[in-house]
Amino acid sequence: MNTRGNVCPTPYPMTSPSYIGRFAPSPTGPLHFGSLVCAVGSYLDAVAHGGTWLIRMEDLDPPREMPGAAERILHSLDTHELHSQRPIEWQSRRHHLYQNALEQLREKGLVYPCGCTREQIRRSGGHRRATCRQYTPGSDALTALRFCCEGEEERFDDLWHGAQIQHTVEDPILKRKDGLYAYQLAVVVDDIAQGVTCVVRGADLLDCTGVQRRLFRALGAEPPGFGHLPLVMNESGQKLSKQNQAAALDDARPAENLLQALRFLGFHPPAELILEQPRHILAWAAARWQRRQIDPRNRLLHQ
Repeated sequence: MNTRGNVCPTPYPMTSPSYIGRFAPSPTGPLHFGSLVCAVGSYLDAVAHGGTWLIRMEDLDPPREMPGAAERILHSLDTHELHSQRPIEWQSRRHHLYQNALEQLREKGLVYPCGCTREQIRRSGGHRRATCRQYTPGSDALTALRFCCEGEEERFDDLWHGAQIQHTVEDPILKRKDGLYAYQLAVVVDDIAQGVTCVVRGADLLDCTGVQRRLFRALGAEPPGFGHLPLVMNESGQKLSKQNQAAALDDARPAENLLQALRFLGFHPPAELILEQPRHILAWAAARWQRRQIDPRNRLLHQ
């Protein structure tokens, strides 16, 4: 695996040809406005720093996927002229990499089988590693694989949220009982394999960053830099999400969508920019992107 360790370039407008960023949607539904904000934010940070921007489809959980969602997501990104600068990767085609990573962790004694049910964990007031580590699964036992990091402390600086101290309260699952690889494992393995140096994503993923940083090092790689963009909230104070029935992007109005996303990200685009093609709007924004303009506080979406 790639063991190169890089962090996000910091002093704007310094360029970094080695900067690699990415946008990694899950095909559980079409893109909504909150997704677009993350896509645009990660794209602009990469382009403004002279880097490379990638798209990765996180189609790792078939039971949760919506038929046709992946194609619809890619169509939306294409309509808004957010194009991957390398071939798009699909997690469903990378299972061999995840299994190889599990074997590495197993050889280091960092994973163990867990047969606990959710009900058992609930009754115990939380997961108990000692019980699982003594558990020897039978031939017919359904077990998950967990990563040993409970009780560990992780310190890092987030681009917008500043100094972070995170304590792991439970060993995370890396492979589920149903045989599916977990997000925590796949996202780290893919970021290593693709040489990602800066992860710009939504603030809903800030709390799992400490565990992911530990996984990077356990797999022999330095963690990338991390920046978590503010969440787009609806009028009820809920994060825009597919679970909350967030409206799909209207691909017939890409310029309006992009300008709304830019305003959320702290820009003040001139009114006449609405007449430009998406690529010109993105170029205008990339030339003016500064990280300090981002307000890390959650804000309501006013349409």
